[in-house]
Amino acid sequence: MRSVIDIMDLSVGEIDSLIETAESIIKDPAAYSEKCRGKKLATLFYEPSTRTRLSFEAAMYELGGQVLGFSEASSSSVSKGESVADTVRVVGCYADIIAMRHPKEGAPLVASRYSSVPVINAGDGGHNHPTQTLADLLTIKREKGRFDGLTVGLCGDLKFGRTVHSLISAMSRYENVRFVMISPVELRIPDYVKINTLDKNKIPYIEVTDLESVIGELDVLYMTRVQKERFFNEADYIRLKDSYILTSEKLAGAKADLSVMHPLPRVNEISTDVDSDPRACYFKQVLYGKYMRMALILMLLGV
Repeated sequence: MRSVIDIMDLSVGEIDSLIETAESIIKDPAAYSEKCRGKKLATLFYEPSTRTRLSFEAAMYELGGQVLGFSEASSSSVSKGESVADTVRVVGCYADIIAMRHPKEGAPLVASRYSSVPVINAGDGGHNHPTQTLADLLTIKREKGRFDGLTVGLCGDLKFGRTVHSLISAMSRYENVRFVMISPVELRIPDYVKINTLDKNKIPYIEVTDLESVIGELDVLYMTRVQKERFFNEADYIRLKDSYILTSEKLAGAKADLSVMHPLPRVNEISTDVDSDPRACYFKQVLYGKYMRMALILMLLGV
């Protein structure tokens, strides 16, 4: 029995295999429509989510399985003080696999240690979001045809952005990848990511505060929102929330084949006039997330 808590729980070979399965599902969804018949996914979402929760549910339904769970902690026995460990012990009696989102870093890891069924981390605080990273990787593969030799720009909240931390870890395993970190000084990438991933693997990166000065170098631009829920001080949030807004004018200096990505939800960091630009990939990213979650469910259930 195996869980996926961190993107690094998956080898490069396993990620390649998941991408292959996802592309097979895209080509022939009917061939997979009964693969999880009789299986149940439990979605334990302790903090709000639209895309990730519905994506997991759609993935399981499209595999022929069923879904049960809760979408906020207040509607579960957590409101009575039940621990994560006890919750997963109970839910494991009803479901074959669990997807868990939790505001506290490490909660899905704790859950996996007590669970009798596989646990997938659907996001834990500012720490990790491996299935979003799988969606990101499939998007990059389908848009660019490769991972090697890319210059990846990461823009916005790099301090609290769990999607950014996971993507850096995943992309650092490929050859000749370079990162351009674009953020306010207060929201720079944490030191532990620099030391444990970038410096350790000798990955080249630069840190800048101005998007337009570097946009012409990028193959991929990964925009993120400044997350209000991660701030302790509302004044800091208000001061930083509009630091970077991508517009058609700013894209004029970018490569013709730039891929613009965003884990969503978008607030105002990408202007809606960018949506019609052929370089905008963020809604494709959502769809690819469903296919990668389908592939991961199949892998963990051994189907």
